[in-house]
Amino acid sequence: MAPTKADLEAARNATIEDVLGPGLDVLFCGINPSLYSAATGHHFARPGNRFWPALHLSGLVPRRLAPSDQRLLPSYGLGITNIVARATARADELTQEELREGGARLARLVEEVRPRVLAVAGVSAYRVAFARPAARIGPQEETIGGAALWVLPNPSGLNAHWRLDAIAAEMARLRPPRP
Repeated sequence: MAPTKADLEAARNATIEDVLGPGLDVLFCGINPSLYSAATGHHFARPGNRFWPALHLSGLVPRRLAPSDQRLLPSYGLGITNIVARATARADELTQEELREGGARLARLVEEVRPRVLAVAGVSAYRVAFARPAARIGPQEETIGGAALWVLPNPSGLNAHWRLDAIAAEMARLRPPRP
């Protein structure tokens, strides 16, 4: 059942747990949870968000998962976190200071969890969080905590100039090489 308007308002500034596990190939990182995600407790849960369909189309998971299936991600070598933990209606409600502090927290998390790749979904937030104003979608030259670093398009439905197939193609580039 979808959250009500009251549920969404009650979710403002709430947080949701990271999805982590040992030996992650890719740790996906959103900007911050939407009110819908915070109300449901699931990452990328808002209808219209293209994360879950793109994840499947990329070949990183064998079937389309629902946000409520997020607990399965570590079994595929995948995890999810956010730059900023608090939920907002729109990412532009975050301050630059919050994004920078979130970038520092994310670097500490990556050092602890040690994924092969950190994939940040949202180039604008990445630019602020890591003081990289010229960053573009794709692999980055620097690493974070020993992890290769990629910037992905934001899968939010509000990012309409990136189509689902293009988001999935960027995610597919994260697949580990097959032996």
